[in-house]
Amino acid sequence: MKEQPRIFRRAQGALSVALAAGVLAPVALGASPAAAATPTVSCTSGKAGLAAKLSKDITAALKGRKSTTAIALYDRTTKTTCSLRATTKYDSASVVKATVLATLLWDNKKHNRYLTQREINLTTAMITKSDNNATTSLWKQLGVTKVKAFLKAAGMTHTVPGSGGYWGLTQITAQDEQRLLTLLTAKNSVLSDNARTYELGLMRKVVSSQRWGTPAGAPSGVTVQVKNGWLPRATHGWRVHSIGAFTGKGHDYAITVLTQDNKTMNDGINTIQAVARAVHKDLNPAAGALTTIAPPAAPQEAVPAVPEAPAVRMLTATPRS
Repeated sequence: MKEQPRIFRRAQGALSVALAAGVLAPVALGASPAAAATPTVSCTSGKAGLAAKLSKDITAALKGRKSTTAIALYDRTTKTTCSLRATTKYDSASVVKATVLATLLWDNKKHNRYLTQREINLTTAMITKSDNNATTSLWKQLGVTKVKAFLKAAGMTHTVPGSGGYWGLTQITAQDEQRLLTLLTAKNSVLSDNARTYELGLMRKVVSSQRWGTPAGAPSGVTVQVKNGWLPRATHGWRVHSIGAFTGKGHDYAITVLTQDNKTMNDGINTIQAVARAVHKDLNPAAGALTTIAPPAAPQEAVPAVPEAPAVRMLTATPRS
């Protein structure tokens, strides 16, 4: 066994003395512990050489970036998976809207009822334009109890709904977001075929100004389904996330990239798009023209309300998020 650092042995001795004396005050170690090793990208694949290539290229895409990034990838065609910080929790921002819609569709299936015209209007605005007011209406209608019930049924065991009506502060993980995309893109007992078709259909119609992120670098002809979100806060800077499913013409894969600790929104977008380009390129080496997406000049949606002032100025000229 490797010898423990001398300062750690001294700290252990001091702690033992303190405990023996019944003292619960913290013991000064004299130095902070060494930082944990930075997590590395882990990939597996049924296709020879693909896992190693993805690991190398995703790592290269992240090199030098300040974002703290979580990644999950699953490609059904090649039985390929990649993960990085897959169970680390992030504030959801607007990507939780995909879960809100899935909860509504799941609950309707349980009660054998169709969407009302009001619900069609709200869900369309919530997904295609990322409308905050529509999301708040649906969040209140469902209630946190139903959201939690859906999360349990879906196997999204690490996701924690935001409290006090702050749906944008729902705690999500790349693993759970990937689980949602998996349910949306294959037949299962949680979401009906009609529900999956409806939600993916809305994710295909997201307005052009919000189609950045995981679609960057996607091969031409692929069907792109995406939901993004962003949120600045006093700690960890901008949260910028993108979840995307890519289907049709022999494609069947999903990418989740969550980021925080971004100084600006575009820092997060650039990180996500660098990862996405690497993934699309490696999964589609013979693809033709790739999708080029420039980051938006400024947020085209209002930032979800949070119970503290963000560290940076928010744009709230539009009511949408």
